[in-house]
Amino acid sequence: MMRKRLRTPQTDPKLDSFLRVNHAGERAAQTIYQGQLAVLKNRPEAEEIQHMMEQEVEHLETFEKLLNDYEVRPSALDPVWGAAGFLLGAGTAMLGTKAAMACTIAVEEVIGEHYDKQVTHLNRTNQEAELSQTLARFRDDELEHRDIAVDHDGRQAPAYPVLRAVIQMGCRTAIKIAEKI
Repeated sequence: MMRKRLRTPQTDPKLDSFLRVNHAGERAAQTIYQGQLAVLKNRPEAEEIQHMMEQEVEHLETFEKLLNDYEVRPSALDPVWGAAGFLLGAGTAMLGTKAAMACTIAVEEVIGEHYDKQVTHLNRTNQEAELSQTLARFRDDELEHRDIAVDHDGRQAPAYPVLRAVIQMGCRTAIKIAEKI
């Protein structure tokens, strides 16, 4: 079976970092939910967490294909993103369901903004319309995850403002690193 190659001489140079960081982020996202499920598997929220994780797996599989199609290397720190995601998910879940949901709110807000910036860039430069649509759909999924976590009282977690700020700072730092490495 022949692989579809999408890279052309006109391919936006930012596309490499977009795909690399999105792949890394989706790796981390699915493992955040795996970590949450490892701790909260018998809780009523487990079904919602499972649903969110399944969407993240679909996103990750899409980016794995796109990395191949555009001939972009994944982040060299891919194993780190997976391990860090699991530890973040399990660690916040150990603090309770509300803390796990606070983690989801914090992460998905950052990722929603991140995808939105990429969609805006692609639309503004009139490039990669199909990819832009995919990113917009993934952005909407991430914002749906945020809303699910809000509905499950994530904002009522102890020390929510601090937890949210720390997690979001970590996400933004990871994004900057994964864009390059």
